[in-house]
Amino acid sequence: MAFHDVCWEEELQGQFSLLSATSLEVQEESESREHTRECSETGILNLSDEVLVLIFRQLDPTSLLRVGGACQTLFRVSSCNSLWTRHFQTSFGVHFVTGTCSATAKDSFRLMFMWKTLYRNLHCNRSLQDKLFAEVPFPPHQYWTQWLVLEERVPLPSVRLPALDIESLWGIPKQILDSRVEEEDDLLKFEWKELYTIARGHHGSKAKIFEFVLTQQQSNDHGELETMYHQYTQCRFQWLFSYWLFRQPPPFNRQLRAIFLHWRRHQKRKVATWGETLCDVRYLASLHPITDDFWRGTLARGDETVGIQSVENYFSMCKSLVAWVLGRDWGRLKRRKVYEDTLAGVYLLLRRELQEGPVNHQRFWHLAKVQMGRVCTLEETAVNYVNWRMIEKLPYYKLFMVSGNPVYLSHVQSYLRRKRLVHDWIHQDQNTWVRSLLPDHLYTLLEYDNKILQDSLHGDDMLAQLSRVVWLFLNSGQQLYLEAVKGLVLQCAYAALAFYNSLRPGFEEAGTARPQEQLS
Repeated sequence: MAFHDVCWEEELQGQFSLLSATSLEVQEESESREHTRECSETGILNLSDEVLVLIFRQLDPTSLLRVGGACQTLFRVSSCNSLWTRHFQTSFGVHFVTGTCSATAKDSFRLMFMWKTLYRNLHCNRSLQDKLFAEVPFPPHQYWTQWLVLEERVPLPSVRLPALDIESLWGIPKQILDSRVEEEDDLLKFEWKELYTIARGHHGSKAKIFEFVLTQQQSNDHGELETMYHQYTQCRFQWLFSYWLFRQPPPFNRQLRAIFLHWRRHQKRKVATWGETLCDVRYLASLHPITDDFWRGTLARGDETVGIQSVENYFSMCKSLVAWVLGRDWGRLKRRKVYEDTLAGVYLLLRRELQEGPVNHQRFWHLAKVQMGRVCTLEETAVNYVNWRMIEKLPYYKLFMVSGNPVYLSHVQSYLRRKRLVHDWIHQDQNTWVRSLLPDHLYTLLEYDNKILQDSLHGDDMLAQLSRVVWLFLNSGQQLYLEAVKGLVLQCAYAALAFYNSLRPGFEEAGTARPQEQLS
């Protein structure tokens, strides 16, 4: 099994080298680190502004803002117009001219970024919808209409405003609008896209429209915009997931619900409120590992747009997988088991890749076919469904799912043979008296179809001791542990026998005691 990322290995080797180093080496290493720390504390602030600007050019906008919060010097340098002009061009596709726009590049980028982010996710942002659609069929409040001037496509009815308001908001002179036939009450009617085209023709370019809007917005209070953006950053994953899950067109909505819940263990009471106000959306997100990770913001480095695309591609793969499994001549239990283990294997392989960026449908489906083959191989190795369910928690099971190495199949087969060996020993005729005296919880532990849970391995009671020894034998195969299992079982049986004898004198003479020659 190979891992492409070996950074963690290098880090561990560095830690291990310190453990084996002499005291002199450790002291020299400590002095070297102290010298480096002292240099780093004073070095960066001694650099010139020009050098700092060159360094800050390598940062993204978020990192640049964080650097500016360190101290006054870094705040001053990180607010340089040349840095934010480049980010403005990259993010919005227009050049920012510092000489003609009265606002700084940093403030302009900040306002534009907040607005563009909110408007791009208008479909799932109920707060912004309330602001933009509050006065339909009339345009929204002047502050929000001014931001909409930047957009070519606006999902609102036609604009009905006086010529003076249009001139103030779009910057289109009244002379250009004179040819337009006025409606009643001196209102002009325009489509939003039509006004955008006229404004772009008048100003000369898209960059000039940006400049005009930012100049108009400079004197306005942006507290409401900032509040809405902060709310969006806190709830964006929940909003986008809820919209994707409940706001699909009717045919696709039914298909998505069927695929989302297909062969997934869930509480019918919570699923009954699907899409309603009282629906427990967080519970629905927890049904799948990928939706749970998206809800917590760990997909695609926290990019909600890329993350939801990966979620869509994942469930597109689930739809194809369900169709393939249902087409097989398998029983109900095997179909469900193959589906569940295949999805678990796919996500086990792609989890790290999903945390870094998008994964398309072809990539999901290719790995699903590989995992289905490995699951079927494990099912053949287990021979029957009881064995299959028993080995699903073994580390060898997941290791084979990840690597496909046949060595792990032999470990699974050895585990089952050892399980059978313990089962056959306790069911020998000469151990009938042992079975009759063992407590139920200890006897069940020795049964073939019993699973040893991780929680049962901890503690000082007899159940924990026997569980540990059985677990060691099943996973190592050493005969020493099998003898320890037999010794603990006989010890428990003798303790129970002594207890019964103390309660009922003559119990042994009645014939219930086991002959001494059968104790070996």
